[in-house]
Amino acid sequence: MRVNSAGCLDRCGEGPVAVVYPEGVWYTFADEHDLEEIIQEHLVHGRVVERLRI
Repeated sequence: MRVNSAGCLDRCGEGPVAVVYPEGVWYTFADEHDLEEIIQEHLVHGRVVERLRI
């Protein structure tokens, strides 16, 4: 896993965002619990977190 700081990535209106490559799945998140869910579900288990997907 690699975390990079970036500008708005053309999604400024959607709050903080994360994109998971190579799939190119975009997520928005509100807090560390959302990030933990993305890490566990998508990165560890390979399942997209639909409730946070944008």
